[in-house]
Amino acid sequence: MTKKKIKSFGLWPSNITPDLFANLLKISEPVWGQDGSLFWRERSSSLTKINMAAPGSGEIHTVSGDLNIGGELLYGGGGYTTAENTLIAVDKTTHQLHRINPQGVTSDQLTSNLVSAASPRLSPDGKYALFVHSDGELDGIYIKELSSPLPAQPLNSGSDFYNYPRWHPDNNRIAWISWDHPHMPWNESYLWLAELENSNGVGLDLASKKLAAGGSGISVLQPEFSPDGRYLAYISEQDGWWQIFLLDLQTWQKQQLTGVNAEHGLPAWLQDQQSFEFSPDSSRIYFLRNQQGIRTLWSLDLASNQERMIQLDETYTWLEDISISPDGSRLALVASAADLPARLITVNLKGRTEIIRHSTPVHIPRDSFSIPEPTSWISQEGQEIHGLFYSPQNPRYCGEGKPPLIVIIHSGPTRQKWVDFQPRTQYFTSRGYAVLEVNYRGSTGYGREYRQALEGNWGVIDVDDCLSGATHLADHGRVDRENMVVMGSSSGGLTVYQILVKYPGVFKAGIVLYGIVNHLSLLQNPPKFERHYSDWLIGPYSEAEDLYHQRSPIFFADNIQDPIAIFQGGKDQIVPQDQAEQIVSALEKNQVSYLYRLYPEEGHSFKRISTLEDFYSHLGIFLEKHLIG
Repeated sequence: MTKKKIKSFGLWPSNITPDLFANLLKISEPVWGQDGSLFWRERSSSLTKINMAAPGSGEIHTVSGDLNIGGELLYGGGGYTTAENTLIAVDKTTHQLHRINPQGVTSDQLTSNLVSAASPRLSPDGKYALFVHSDGELDGIYIKELSSPLPAQPLNSGSDFYNYPRWHPDNNRIAWISWDHPHMPWNESYLWLAELENSNGVGLDLASKKLAAGGSGISVLQPEFSPDGRYLAYISEQDGWWQIFLLDLQTWQKQQLTGVNAEHGLPAWLQDQQSFEFSPDSSRIYFLRNQQGIRTLWSLDLASNQERMIQLDETYTWLEDISISPDGSRLALVASAADLPARLITVNLKGRTEIIRHSTPVHIPRDSFSIPEPTSWISQEGQEIHGLFYSPQNPRYCGEGKPPLIVIIHSGPTRQKWVDFQPRTQYFTSRGYAVLEVNYRGSTGYGREYRQALEGNWGVIDVDDCLSGATHLADHGRVDRENMVVMGSSSGGLTVYQILVKYPGVFKAGIVLYGIVNHLSLLQNPPKFERHYSDWLIGPYSEAEDLYHQRSPIFFADNIQDPIAIFQGGKDQIVPQDQAEQIVSALEKNQVSYLYRLYPEEGHSFKRISTLEDFYSHLGIFLEKHLIG
């Protein structure tokens, strides 16, 4: 083993570079064809396409041509579906449904008048497509008869949001999830079961519907009919965790299948996320279980109600988008770990894995990456708080003394930092920084009570939990108390600003990517999905006007003393450019040191290679000046 060279923390040369991030493929939504073909959605910096691995040879082809595939509702997801080797996909350029023949790589446009669509599902007889549609204000479950020139028709509307449309194998029943303002789907949602009927000989119409699960104060996710048609499985949070339930459609009896304190679903920021699947013979359910940010694969035998973990032959710590092959012998998953960039894999029932597609062509030795430690500490109120701690790691360099710390605050705020591949975190750790990713109260992954703690407390307990996490590490000698930086994006950026307002001098600097500074400005034209999110996070504006002012950092910018680096996209529709420019004006007025970089062509994340190179170049200079220097 080569002896490591001693070099100052933060200045280690690293082979984890911005071009690695820019060239990472985003792989999602694996789905099997009836002949054993495996399809998936693959996004590069310029186009999102559907690829296919042919059965037998495994040869990879693009089958979507020039279409730009992706669901257009919520934050994406639900881009396409397949049945009998026909694909129905949403094209983000035309906003319409297209039918794709993957064998001939041809497509035809099925609709012409849609505004935004997601989550298409083909009927068992192949004659209809069910999907979610929105015109920006009115959402609904729509149906399109594939052989008819008539436009798609609404089957159900009246709720503010829809997700997870599903067909029963008999072709005459469907299920879906809905929710309404002012709720977010993880606070309260509804699972509906409906009967269909022929509508005067012209297509199908809704005959009746009834509530199957969910309701007041209960979140439900992902309905799935068993292939034999007897059961409807779904995820419900009625016991305080997202657990899998089974509804017998003959007796209407419900059974809770999982019971450990773990999450078996993800918050519905996206359309059509798959966390479990029935086996083709309906005897088993294969599912994903999240504990402490690590997601594992399990099998549940429905006859005995016995579950077992499928131990994989590779050390993957995060799995998502589960799909089972038609013969039931393999599962497809998107898999990653802290030291393994995401890849599409298949797994047999004994845990043997095969890599189908890497997200990066660049091989970086695994010892270049830091492996996180799930950690916890006690808040000022005596509650346990969770996070992931990454030590500095570089195969060629080490430092002396205690490392500087970067506290990274996730966005959402109803999200979680997982033990998956985090290129930004690894960029820092490979250069000699320690990183704490904080899953403050309000994060998902630790049960409903932990998540609901943020109700009315956004900008308060998230601030306290991030501060106490950094202090905990410093008190235990893990990091240099005098060299700490706090970093966040979007809602995490708000937390950064609040920390710098309330606790000046604790951190040497702040780093904010498209962060919120003024709640009052955001109330003027919020996206529909989050229109009433602040009602829950802070309170209804009519009742909590003072709180909106108190928790908007822009009104207390005079308290900020520490340098800030601010990065903003000019086309950001979620946190507009004026949010960044309000705080920049205040910092300028108060003569506080700052860096401001505006990327005119970027939105609510940075994707272009030139942007990422500029971002990390300026960030490195900023950190060297204010933390290392």
